[in-house]
Amino acid sequence: MLVYPVPVSAVSYSEEVKKSRFITELSATDGIDAAKAFIQGIRKHHPAATHHCWAFIAGAPNDSQQLGFSDDGEPAGTAGKPILAQLMGSGVGEITAVVVRYYGGVKLGTGGLVKAYGGGVQQALKLLVLKQKILLQEYHLQCKYSLLPQVESIVHYLGGKIVSNEYGADVRIRLALPVHTVDEAEMRLRDISRGVLHLLPISQ
Repeated sequence: MLVYPVPVSAVSYSEEVKKSRFITELSATDGIDAAKAFIQGIRKHHPAATHHCWAFIAGAPNDSQQLGFSDDGEPAGTAGKPILAQLMGSGVGEITAVVVRYYGGVKLGTGGLVKAYGGGVQQALKLLVLKQKILLQEYHLQCKYSLLPQVESIVHYLGGKIVSNEYGADVRIRLALPVHTVDEAEMRLRDISRGVLHLLPISQ
């Protein structure tokens, strides 16, 4: 997936279900470490809560290596999975949801728990402001000084960026391009250099 929506900022949604208070916190989290840090932050913010159930998609929405969830002591399958299902259904990437529960003395049953945890996330997702994330791939490019202005112009026109330049006999450029523009970049660079310029991928 080359382009996908990510949250601009965190949101919170709170509701009471049969005397239990459910607080849903959503935040942008780029990577599993960021997701875990957000979960720990919510735990510290609500130390007296009965449960801190969570799920995350720490990368692109279709990246199954970046998923995680926890029922945190609730009956298996009643919290973490419903939270994750809502996140996956939204198509949003780099997002973590933590649902904090303060138990009110009335048991909800498995169906009630699924509805409360999943429903809170569903409502919180409606509050999110999203932006599009475009994946960038980094490359090296060696070019003559005379071609540098044209190279920089092509990179910026295609929505990329110059990461760094090393100046020697030629200029060694480190640049990042949106993945879907690489073919056009190659074509434009060939055109301005009579076939001399080539992008060398940098393994991530």
